[in-house]
Amino acid sequence: MKNIPRKQFIKFGIVALIYLLWVIWLGNFWWLLGLGLIFDMYLTRKVNWTFWKKRGKKNNAIVEWLDALIFALVAVTAINIFLFQNFNIPTSSMEKSLLVGDYLFVSKVSYGPRLPNTPLSFPLVQHTLPLTDDKKSFLTWIKKDYKRLKGTGQIERNSPIVFNYPEGDTVSTVIQSNASYYSLVKQAGSRERVWNDEQTFGRIVYRPVDKRENFIKRCVGIPGDTLEVIHNQVFVNGSQQIIIPKIQYNYRVVTNGTKINSKILERLNVSNNDLQRAFNNGVYRLPLYDESAEELRKLPNVHEVVKEEIQAGFWDGSTFPFSDDYKWNRDNYGPIWIPVKGSTVDLNINNLPLYNRIIDVYEENDLRTEGDDIYINDELVGSYTFKMDYYWMMGDNRHNSADSRFWGFVPEDHIVGKPLFIYFSLNKDKKFPGSIRWKRILKKIE
Repeated sequence: MKNIPRKQFIKFGIVALIYLLWVIWLGNFWWLLGLGLIFDMYLTRKVNWTFWKKRGKKNNAIVEWLDALIFALVAVTAINIFLFQNFNIPTSSMEKSLLVGDYLFVSKVSYGPRLPNTPLSFPLVQHTLPLTDDKKSFLTWIKKDYKRLKGTGQIERNSPIVFNYPEGDTVSTVIQSNASYYSLVKQAGSRERVWNDEQTFGRIVYRPVDKRENFIKRCVGIPGDTLEVIHNQVFVNGSQQIIIPKIQYNYRVVTNGTKINSKILERLNVSNNDLQRAFNNGVYRLPLYDESAEELRKLPNVHEVVKEEIQAGFWDGSTFPFSDDYKWNRDNYGPIWIPVKGSTVDLNINNLPLYNRIIDVYEENDLRTEGDDIYINDELVGSYTFKMDYYWMMGDNRHNSADSRFWGFVPEDHIVGKPLFIYFSLNKDKKFPGSIRWKRILKKIE
């Protein structure tokens, strides 16, 4: 110990302090045993922990590259779990607040990092191995219960949130990866057909919470809120939702038979994808926000610009809770109460559709009914106490968003993190480098 340079003691002290703070944050003091490893790595050096390298000798380039790769993988994996990860916008459900091609910095610390349910997994991928279509990237030999470390804040109403897709527990490996088994059953008309017709529906697989698709929406309702949508407008606890500047809806735009100048539509951020099949005999159907709709009204060849709305009472079976006792639609929905951890509701056969997925899937009870009787874990019940908080998510592209109106509540254990800013953005309708949206780089997300 006497021959150990002073700078090694300083390095050990810094690393040990950081490690100790991490153990305290983690709340599992068995990890304190790791201090012995750090002590040996920096001071006594009895064990060659980097066994792929030779001590005191020059290593070849391959070993040096391997060493750098292992360090990078460990560091990035730890950062992704505990601090932040990147996320890109794949669909238009949040336009025009967030655009397809935006790359986001998502903070795990804001709401507290969630420890992995499946710690044995291929690093830096979500659920499928690279270069494969359906080979899972994780092993279920070790399964961990939900645990979230303390964060710097709490989820606030109207904040954009990254979360795991609630219906993504059971999915097809052939249909697009966010197509849930439940939506396929509705499409096919029977469970048997989905399970047995692999050629059409692919292989159906189960995914743990932390390996489900990542979605991003705006949290419009927090635990305890009562939410309602009236004529496209969200009301929470009886009050109208705050103004969100770039929220958009589908509009019917009628011209005199001529097309609107493409330069004008590009300036209004109408994408090529939105324009496909949008024009028919002088009529457009376009997603627009209020300002862009008002600009179109001023054009000389535009006769009318009308926001679309599905009238109250119309129901096609696609909206949660999928019961004809709740004939709601995307534009006129609710009222619906968002459950709070520890709260108790009276349970009956009429309101069971609202809570059956919470009870049976998210909170892992054995739920069954016999006539009007409800049994939870083989016990006849008339009420239920919730084990988790729940949230209500909606996309800012209100008429083109698969959100809570179509699959219900988002459990707290599905929350991934808070998007803070856009670090890069590409317009897929343009060629590089003209596709770079310079004005969006380092833009704060609101």
